[in-house]
Amino acid sequence: MRRRKNYYGSRRRRRGGGGWILLLLFLLIAGGAAGYVWFSPKFERIAPTVELPATRYWNPKKPIGIRVADNQGLGSYRVFLTDGVKRILLASGTFVEGLKEAKIPVTISEKIELDPKRAPWILQVDVADRSLWNFGKGNRAHAESKILVDRTPPALGVLAQSPSIVRGGSALVIFQARDSHLKSVVLRAGGREWKAIPYTAKGTYATLLAWPFRQPGFQAEIIAEDLAGNRSVLRVPFETINRKYRQSWIQLSDRFLNGKIAEIASQFPEIAKIHDPLKRFKAVNEDLRKRNEALIHRYSSKVTPVDFSHWKLRAFYPLKHAKRVADFGTERHYYYKDRNVEVSRSYHMGYDLASTRNAPIFSSNPGTVVFASYNGIYGNMPIIDHGFGLYTLYGHCSSLLVAKGDKVRAGEVIAKTGKTGLALGDHLHFGMLVQGTEVLPMDWMKANWIKSHIDQVFKRADRIIASQKSSR
Repeated sequence: MRRRKNYYGSRRRRRGGGGWILLLLFLLIAGGAAGYVWFSPKFERIAPTVELPATRYWNPKKPIGIRVADNQGLGSYRVFLTDGVKRILLASGTFVEGLKEAKIPVTISEKIELDPKRAPWILQVDVADRSLWNFGKGNRAHAESKILVDRTPPALGVLAQSPSIVRGGSALVIFQARDSHLKSVVLRAGGREWKAIPYTAKGTYATLLAWPFRQPGFQAEIIAEDLAGNRSVLRVPFETINRKYRQSWIQLSDRFLNGKIAEIASQFPEIAKIHDPLKRFKAVNEDLRKRNEALIHRYSSKVTPVDFSHWKLRAFYPLKHAKRVADFGTERHYYYKDRNVEVSRSYHMGYDLASTRNAPIFSSNPGTVVFASYNGIYGNMPIIDHGFGLYTLYGHCSSLLVAKGDKVRAGEVIAKTGKTGLALGDHLHFGMLVQGTEVLPMDWMKANWIKSHIDQVFKRADRIIASQKSSR
């Protein structure tokens, strides 16, 4: 009996041990499966993203683009439009496998059968990814946006403008751009866009612009676009004066090449290693000049807002008793011995004014110094921001009496003339820029021009604005 008892007891122990092994094996398999599901990219749990603004302005002529993305791969999508009672399917489909970012194009017909009295309508977007999570249904995202119908383009009108513009010169335009959902407004002219800033009344704008002197033709137009994509274009009818600019041929001397040019080149390692004097000159006159002018354009491109009720300019007269020794816009051709063999070419971007040695340089109008340091061929050079996109530049100075960030007053001495940079004699290189484009300084140096092309434009616009306010 005792042996039989031990026999059955050992059988029970063996059976119990096998069950634990099976249970452990089951737990290991289940844990491995759960771990696989949890960590496998096929079962990822991150929902797709949908870029949809809270409110969208709709122009029936333009499709709506809806950006969607998923970290592993997009699956399917459906887009609906509802007025709260009726719901219409606008688009549906499946993305190409592996696609992580896409733009869903949605077109809404003008004849869509929704009640316009129930506006705003609601755009609804459902997106799923290709994950096997959620029993193979994947992760889902839902987004909604109010749709406001806007078929009306912005209303444009010129209030006042400068009577004419000369090639290389400047002009002022003040205009209206009215739209309850205005997105952008710019003035395009002379091959580029000019930033307009708000003027004194709501919906009015002002901009200084220029006709770049190397641009053969000129046409100005105001372009406005609203949030629905409606666009308006209005041409500004300027009288254009096609000014001609000089050309000059300059012979290079060995003294100049081995003196001034070698001196400038020594400050720039990539140019200093050029041993051929003519190639070194070309590097200074073209490559270094290009870098120096890029710096000037960078510091003079910003349009600083101004208080138009106090933005009054005097004629710019930076150097007393000065003689003009070089013109703006001159195309300079350099040769060594044979005039028919051109070594290099450049354009002169300002006026050269000469007086006495180390003569005081004045800021004729108040402003903020945005740059005051050495700038290659321009030598020691301050740049002053006078607001509204208008800048002045003073090159070749022997000494600077202002620093970056200084506020200067009208009539303040800011520097002394010199011959730093690419200058042989003591003089001032005086430059004027509008939104980063060099313009004819002579215009801004004449009180009559400022009166007829700037001051009177402001006055005409102000009268029209005042008249519009009184008639309301």
